[in-house]
Amino acid sequence: MNNVSKIFGIRAVIEAIKSEKTLDKVFVQKGLRGELFQQLDQLLRQNSVNVSYVPIEKLNRLTKKNHQGVVAHISPIEYHELDNLIMNVFESGETPLFLLLDQLSDVRNFGAIIRTAECTGVHGIIIQKKGGAPVNGDTVKTSAGAIFKIPICKVDHIKDAMFHLQASGIKVIAATEKTTCLMYDTSFKEPCAIIMGSEGKGISPSILKLADASAKLPLLGEIASLNVSVACGVLLYEVVRQRR
Repeated sequence: MNNVSKIFGIRAVIEAIKSEKTLDKVFVQKGLRGELFQQLDQLLRQNSVNVSYVPIEKLNRLTKKNHQGVVAHISPIEYHELDNLIMNVFESGETPLFLLLDQLSDVRNFGAIIRTAECTGVHGIIIQKKGGAPVNGDTVKTSAGAIFKIPICKVDHIKDAMFHLQASGIKVIAATEKTTCLMYDTSFKEPCAIIMGSEGKGISPSILKLADASAKLPLLGEIASLNVSVACGVLLYEVVRQRR
C-alpha cells in the first residue's frame, strides 16, 4: 500500500513539482522571501497547488528536519481527469454514478465515503482542490484501501464540475434537508451525480441553486441530521436498489 510522504526544503519541493508529483498540500512559512522562494511560489500558482501559509512553529511540528520554511505532502494517489472519466464510463455502457463532495473536512468521513462508494459502484469521486479534506494516511486507512480502487478527480471549483456533468447529460442531485422531496421519490436510474455537503454547513447555497434536483433522508427522531458518511451510504444504497 502506498504511504503518504512528506518532503521538505524549497528546492526539493520545486523538483517534486517539476517531476509532476501530485502534491496534496504545501505548508509555507509566512513571510518567506528570496529568489528561490519566488521560483517555488510561481510553480505553486501555475499548478494550482493547495497551499497554506503558516507560522514556523507549525512547520517545526510537521518535521524536525531543516525545512527551509516549506513542507509538502505527496499524495498517495494519482488524480483522474474528469473529462476522460466521464467519457470512459459512457463508453463502458454503464449508467454513470458520481459523487461530488462540497468542502467535506473530516478525513475519516472522507475515507468512509470512499469505502462505501467503491462498494456501491460509484464511478468517480469529485473534490475541490482547496478547502476540503486532504488525501492522507487517515483517509487511506479509513477507506480500507478503497481509495486505490476508485477514481478521484480534483477540480478548481465544484461548480465547474457540475456544469461539465450537466453538459454531458448527467443529472446533479443535491443531498440536503432543505427540500421536501424524499430520496424514495427521486429517480436515480438515469446518469446522475450526488452532491454531499460539509459536516457543519451542508451544501453551499450557490451550489445548491445549480443542482437539477434535491433529495433528503427521512429523519424520524429528534436529531436534525445524520453523519455525512452515513447519509451518503444510505443514499448510495437507494441508488443500488433502484438500479437493480
